[in-house]
Amino acid sequence: MMNQLTRIAAAAALALAAAGSAHAADRPVPPSVRPTPPGPHNIIIAHDAFVDGSGWRVVHDILYWKGYNVKVVEMGVRSLQDDDASVDRQIFRADGPVVLVGHGYGGSVITTAGNTPKVKALVYVAGFTPDVAETVNQLENSMPPAVNNVHPEFDGVAFFDPANFGRDYAGDLAANRTNYMAISQTPATVNAFGGVSRVVAWRSKPSYGIVATEDRYVTPELQRWMYQRAGSKITEIKASHAVYISQPEAVAKVIEEAALNAK
Repeated sequence: MMNQLTRIAAAAALALAAAGSAHAADRPVPPSVRPTPPGPHNIIIAHDAFVDGSGWRVVHDILYWKGYNVKVVEMGVRSLQDDDASVDRQIFRADGPVVLVGHGYGGSVITTAGNTPKVKALVYVAGFTPDVAETVNQLENSMPPAVNNVHPEFDGVAFFDPANFGRDYAGDLAANRTNYMAISQTPATVNAFGGVSRVVAWRSKPSYGIVATEDRYVTPELQRWMYQRAGSKITEIKASHAVYISQPEAVAKVIEEAALNAK
């Protein structure tokens, strides 16, 4: 009797193991070895003012599993020169050609930092693309948004109006997220927005521009005008200024296109 019970228990255990294996086979398994992209495999991202680099996590993960080495540069947004130097350090450390990505104010940073042979392409994500001697302030004032949400304080530090952050910076994100972004924002300075571009990488590098068509901070009209002047390949995405968070797959697709087509 005991031998029979043992045989029954063993058979049941084998059946459960087989069922478990079959079920496990249905689950997606993350790749153990990442592929090697054919073009530049280093992506360096310069975030916008008022936010840090954490919002780029999903874009990073998409590109990482396609084989790209992605760096998100944390910038102080105290001066254009300092932020340029922060991106320059990452370019120097990269083990080969680089694609630079700039969001909002970060677009002005990659415009200057990209003037090196190692950089093969530029991607502007609702980003400022200044010409020589232009500033972010000048560009924004040329086609201002409906509501001015950037308020400098007595010491030259500026914040995005927390009351309007959800509506005007990230209107397509959940309120619980934008509420936290509003109260944890990284301050910028008037000095950074007034930084002058002395070299302009988009004049000699291929560039790509993402227009966030629902943007209430950097107007879509200004984005299109800047990208057309730069000769950028334009992609329009229905999204707020926080397009890299609300539409990460679409943003990652443009970045990958820039990398695959870079020479």
